[in-house]
Amino acid sequence: MITPSGWEFWVDRGGTFTDVVARDLDGQLHSHKLLSDNPRQYRDAAIAGIRHILNLTSTDAISAEQVSAVKMGTTVATNALLERKGEPTVLAITKGFGDALRIGYQNRPDIFALDVQLPEPLYSEVVEIPERMSASGEVLQPLDEEACRLTFTALHDAGYRSIAIVLMHAYHSPAHEQALGRIARECGFEQVSLSSESSPLPRLISRGDTTVVDAYLSPVLRRYVNQVQNELGDIPLLFMQSNGGLCHASAFQGRDSILSGPAGGVVGGIETALAAGYDRLIGFDMGGTSTDVWHYAGEYEHETVSEVAGILLRVPMMKIHTVAAGGGSILHFADQRFQVGPDSAGAEPGPACYRQNGPLTVTDCNVMLGKLQPEQFPAVFGPEGDEPLDASAVEQKFRQMLSIIDPLAEHQNLETIAEGFLTIAVENMAQAIKQISVQRGYDISGYTLCSFGGAGGQHACLVADALGIKRIYCHPLSGVLSAYGIGLAAVTSMHETAIGRALEAQSSGLLSQHYDALVKSGINALTEQGADTKTT
Repeated sequence: MITPSGWEFWVDRGGTFTDVVARDLDGQLHSHKLLSDNPRQYRDAAIAGIRHILNLTSTDAISAEQVSAVKMGTTVATNALLERKGEPTVLAITKGFGDALRIGYQNRPDIFALDVQLPEPLYSEVVEIPERMSASGEVLQPLDEEACRLTFTALHDAGYRSIAIVLMHAYHSPAHEQALGRIARECGFEQVSLSSESSPLPRLISRGDTTVVDAYLSPVLRRYVNQVQNELGDIPLLFMQSNGGLCHASAFQGRDSILSGPAGGVVGGIETALAAGYDRLIGFDMGGTSTDVWHYAGEYEHETVSEVAGILLRVPMMKIHTVAAGGGSILHFADQRFQVGPDSAGAEPGPACYRQNGPLTVTDCNVMLGKLQPEQFPAVFGPEGDEPLDASAVEQKFRQMLSIIDPLAEHQNLETIAEGFLTIAVENMAQAIKQISVQRGYDISGYTLCSFGGAGGQHACLVADALGIKRIYCHPLSGVLSAYGIGLAAVTSMHETAIGRALEAQSSGLLSQHYDALVKSGINALTEQGADTKTT
């Protein structure tokens, strides 16, 4: 066994809580959980968690002599996508296709909707590039580099620093894109995303959307990565990717970050459950903001095309289904019925019991029902971060809700209301699990429910009952299992290519060439990240 040269930290920065698992010099594990946003106490939760475990003050430097590596998963880019708070981005696309990404595939999720609401585009400006390559790679219209330089200079002068370049057939003929990328960098663009690099596969729409996402999110992600790296100095910093593998901070891109945290939960859940002897699993990761569910029946499940916040993404990602039902999901009484979510109280202000005058949430239901007892819960709330959960505030707000539901208060008590909201939340989560299992033809009655996440244990039995599952597995670190899974993950580099040829008997040589090229690209990428490719 290799003796670690220093502490190693595995961090999952979620929407509500940040989980930290540390392995010390003796191989012992330590864990810590803190609010992701608590500006009165600290600037960044991940760094604060590391300092807490090392018994450092907020002004003490984190030394490379103490820490050998930090591995992180983060929702920074995901939140920026959901809230549309990414970098102002220019889309440069082949002339005549300026509205192609806006039109998309004309999918109609609701075929009876008369007023179709399209998702807000991520790009702020579109420029059409007079150029054209044929599907066979022939130059139909040469690229006017000087005209493009003038256009890009004007866009840079207008304040844009991020550009997504998406040209027809660039996935196999990238010369024009590469030239535009060079020009954009020379004009001062700090983030230049090429579709031939972001998604080198056919289909303009999904390739274009993926490239725009990369240009839109990478600057936001880079600022956060730099902020963390500045605190860590020379300590190696790695990030979890949506595909379930780690990469060096310098190689972490916006397009690969959407499931950064949840992917760690998949790895942690599967690896620990397999070690315990369970090989057919339903993952149930309930956090403060949402619940992630996944299916495992012998192999990790990936998907190459996903839709996130109305945007198509074509990158390898863990197959995870997310439902807006977490511990912080807000309770509503509207249209004469109980509703849970989809909005969340987050970490700021958090649930009503967090002593920040937050709204009633699923967590407050458990406080009201006695499933969460303040004396058994960490005292990390209040202005100084040293007070317990506030059960009296929960009761007061439930009384206010009761006066709205039943002004005469003749038919319901507070516990009944809390139980009703909780039942709705459980049903939402059970339906999400059925969608990724039963609706795909799997009989999950013999499966094991792998429950983890900060709120998983409070609801696992109710969810299992709703699904007919008879066995629940909870790891000792289930409250921080996504962070633990990040520590178990390997450094990974995934590469893909398109081969536009008919499959023939003599195609094996061509396939071998492309395969060897992909392997070489992968090894080079891993080597650049400092991975030991001899044992990879």
